[in-house]
Order: sequence, then structure tokens, then C-alpha cells
Amino acid sequence: MDIYNNHKRLFGAAIILFIALTLFAAVLPALNSQNNNAPLPGSEPLTSEEIAGKGIFMREGCIACHTQQVRNVDMDKMWGIRPSIAADYARNVRTDVWRNTANLMGSERTGPDLMNIGNRQPSEDWHLLHLYNPRSVVAQSIMPAYSWLFEVKDYAFPGDVVVNVPDQFRKGITGKIIATKEALELVAYLKSFKQVKLPDGKPTPIFLYGKEIKPVLAGTTSNLNTELDGAALYASNCQSCHQENGEGLKGAFPALKGSPIVLNKDPKVQLTIIMKGYNGRVSEGYGVMPPIGTNNNLKPEEIVAIMNHERTSWGNNGRKVSLTEIKELFNQIKSGSAAK
Repeated sequence: MDIYNNHKRLFGAAIILFIALTLFAAVLPALNSQNNNAPLPGSEPLTSEEIAGKGIFMREGCIACHTQQVRNVDMDKMWGIRPSIAADYARNVRTDVWRNTANLMGSERTGPDLMNIGNRQPSEDWHLLHLYNPRSVVAQSIMPAYSWLFEVKDYAFPGDVVVNVPDQFRKGITGKIIATKEALELVAYLKSFKQVKLPDGKPTPIFLYGKEIKPVLAGTTSNLNTELDGAALYASNCQSCHQENGEGLKGAFPALKGSPIVLNKDPKVQLTIIMKGYNGRVSEGYGVMPPIGTNNNLKPEEIVAIMNHERTSWGNNGRKVSLTEIKELFNQIKSGSAAK
């Protein structure tokens, strides 16, 4: 063929073939994907502060230990309300003309998945204390301390965010430990991770390979094994702040051991705090408690298990609550009629 002896025709044909392949293999599929996918209703784009925090997240190598993807396997139920889908990442846009969006889905999970951490742990105080020294809130943590994201001052100035670090983790520091702008930006980015519910009518992906719950006695079909594990639920939802021993962290998170709210015969206040959060002890230096029950979509059965665990553990001898009374109060709180 003459084309092989004519370099102009040969290179021209190669260029046309390259353009055609690029068009059909890259450009058209990308346009189709762009036109047929959209961010989920209720999701929000990152703010400028959160974008800056994303840069710090990458700079500090957080992706080496943390994923941002809830897999569709039963063991990932603790990390999100549902398995992740492509639309969860649709808000990611190019950083600039030179840099791509950098989806930080990760491939290693030495630390917990972060896809829904903004709902699981929305407390800024907890995140700052965790960054300063992870062992202060999770004794077994192997995460390095990011103390260089904080500074020490003799006095806190207006606008400074003071981190209430327990004495045993201050290492002789006597001044005020202040979160820098970078620490606040990183926490803002972490708190932005919030899975949203899928629109009505859209099928929700399921978690696969769950374990079958068997009756306590072989051959029975009764509800003998329906009581939930309050200790496990407490560990998943409350322990990071109030600690395994219920004693909290002095100056950071209040104790549940011996708490008059936990021991009160009337569970209304305790339940209201779980569902709506609490800021009544800010003047004492404690942070604002987020509405864990609402954020984590806890069911009445789960809340009963948590409350009874708190009421009967660490030497507490409070009255156990029943599912019937908690369901009634639960409905009152959700409708806004419960006493505040």
C-alpha cells in the first residue's frame, strides 16, 4: 500500500486514528457520565475552609491509613448508613486547571473509614483533642499525634479556640493549648464527611454477607436473643468521649459514672440529651455534645440498650428503662413536644 511509502499519509492516518479513539474511548463516555450523573440532593460542596483542610489531609498523609469508602459488606455497617455510591463523590471538582479533584478513597484501612465521620463524630472539641493526642480519647490508638498543628500561649485571645487537654497528656505544658488555623481547617474537612440519604424511589444498596442471628436455644423461634448489646452500642456511639470506664475526660468530656442525669428515675432528660445534644456545661469548659441519637439514626431499641448500659455500669445503680416508655418519649422528642 502506498500509505506506507508516504510519510504524510502515514502520519495523517495515525493522527486521525488517535483523535477518533480519544473521542470514542474518553471524551464521549466522559460527557455521557457527566450528563447522566448529579450530586445527591442534600449534599453540599466543600467550603473554602474545607478545601484548605483537604490539602492538609493530603499533606499529612492521612490517606495512608484512612479510606473514604463504605464497602457493601456487613462489616462496614459501622462506618456509614449505606454502602458508598458514585454520586457520593460527584461534588468533587478540579482543584484548579493543573490539578485533578483527588478522590481520596484510599486502599488501606489501618484507621477507621471517614466517609460518614461528620455524622458519627460531629464534635469539634473531640476532633481537636484527637489530633493533639489520639491516646487522650482512644487509649489503644496507634495514630500519631499532630501536636504541631497547635500552639501554646500564656493567654487565649478573643477568637482563639482553646483545646481542653487532660493534665496527663499535657506533658508539663502550663499555658493554653490553641488550635491553629490549619488544625481548624483540617477538622472542618473531616466534619464535612456526611453521607446523605438517597432520594425517595431510589433503591438503597444493601450490606452483603451479614451473619445470621440464631436463637439462644437450638430449635426455638422466640425472641430470647433480641436484646441488643448495650456495651457494644455504647462503644460505637459514646465511648470515644465518655470513655470505656464512663469517667469521661476531666476538663473535656463529662463523666457518666455517678451522673445525676443518668441515675434519674425519669429518663426524659437523658433521652433528650441523646437525641438533641447538650450545651449546658460549656461554662465549665466542656464542649457541646452533639445529638448522637439523631445523627446516627439510632432506633428506640438501640437507645434503650445504651441507656440501660449507662445506668447499670461502673457502679451506677439506676433504674432500667423499658422499650415502651422510651418509644413514647422518643416519639414526643421527634415531634418536638418533649420538655427541654
